[in-house]
Amino acid sequence: MTTSPHGPGAAAPRTPDDLYATPPPWDIGRPQPAFAALAASGAFRGRVLDAGCGTGEHTLLAAALGLDATGVDLAARALRTAEDKARERALPARFLNHEARELAQLDEEFDTVLDCGLFHVFGGEDRSAYVDGLRAVLRPGGRCFVLCISDRERGRWGPVHKVTRDDLDTAFADGWRIDAVEPSVIDITTEPGHVEAWLVSLTRT
Repeated sequence: MTTSPHGPGAAAPRTPDDLYATPPPWDIGRPQPAFAALAASGAFRGRVLDAGCGTGEHTLLAAALGLDATGVDLAARALRTAEDKARERALPARFLNHEARELAQLDEEFDTVLDCGLFHVFGGEDRSAYVDGLRAVLRPGGRCFVLCISDRERGRWGPVHKVTRDDLDTAFADGWRIDAVEPSVIDITTEPGHVEAWLVSLTRT
């Protein structure tokens, strides 16, 4: 995640690096189960972009499958941890310090895009810019998988923008096919151990 899904009344961090001064709750040291299951099913293919990669677990998951994997994030501290993991695991992943709302500036094309915990931090024009960037970097027919905190989450832990099904329909109305929206969870290291989420599967048309 690039930006904190902080709860009501929480102070926003000054910089993305502040999120990783100590391990944040979503940095569980392994892939999220929903994405691990997708990887095991063969859903990740070709060149893979992990948007808001944090410390790199999903980028490295793709790399371990032999895929060309790139992670982008604004938190330099998280990216250093991701690079350390890649060296320790002898995996050839690439990590870039890059703004997720400006993905088109990468000037690259990917077959699969992963978003674990980033979509839900954006609202309004920021969300539109982010989705436009996703569309710009994903080849026609490519797949995008989004794991975001849903409006089914009733606890105080979570982002300002808990995502509704209508939010998804609106955000991905132009240039996308929504293949599936499934109830899921995002595991965290603090109580209650997970938050309610949507797992969204999309195809770039």
